[in-house]
Amino acid sequence: MAGVPDAEIEVIVAHRERATLRVGEVFLKIDADQDRADVEAEAMALAPIPTPRVLWRRPPVLALAALPGTALGRLGEPSSASPAAWAAAGAAIRTLHEAPLPPWPGRSPERAATELDAECAWLVASGVLPADLVRRNRQVAEAAFRPWTPVFAHGDLQITHVFVDGDELTGVLDWSEAGRGDAMFDLASLTLGHEEHLDDLLAGYGTDVDRDAIRAWWSLRSLLNIRWLTEHGFDPAAPGGEVDVLIAAARD
Repeated sequence: MAGVPDAEIEVIVAHRERATLRVGEVFLKIDADQDRADVEAEAMALAPIPTPRVLWRRPPVLALAALPGTALGRLGEPSSASPAAWAAAGAAIRTLHEAPLPPWPGRSPERAATELDAECAWLVASGVLPADLVRRNRQVAEAAFRPWTPVFAHGDLQITHVFVDGDELTGVLDWSEAGRGDAMFDLASLTLGHEEHLDDLLAGYGTDVDRDAIRAWWSLRSLLNIRWLTEHGFDPAAPGGEVDVLIAAARD
């Protein structure tokens, strides 16, 4: 790449659906699904919060400038970010959720319910998780299927997708799942495995939230993700990961 002739290529993530590479201060996202890539580019243009600057796009590659700062944390590791940084993230998410809805739909609750049936059956039949653990978390997950008002949702607000510098939010990555969605799903995604920071997040977001729905989405997201993680080379049983989230939910 011009301008970074001596830069090494770092593989950030790679699986059958997409890959992200870092070359110097440029991130290259390669996505086999161009509809998903289109959503990402349009969502970043519409979002009223900081996002990476698009340098160029030549399908299937999207080049983005690196964000300053560091990720809010990582799944399975304690977050070193300050309570103020978590609150700043919460305030940004609230700004996003109060923005005009994007023109395309997000994932429907009906789809999530159908997927939950299939994934729970697979988890038990394959012996990946004990049946009692699946049953208890499925009971918890049912609270996510309550009436809700769609918002402009990020849709994949993992903790590694939110960058901060000190107490300030510098940007949010990976918008390919953005659309009209459930606000509680975004809040649950960001605090998955970091439940102890929920109050810090809500200090910035506001306290008018459905905590039962957030807890439900912790269980629901974990149940839905385990097969995908396993089939794409990730370990959902890693310390602090999805399996630990399900075990903690079953104790409550």
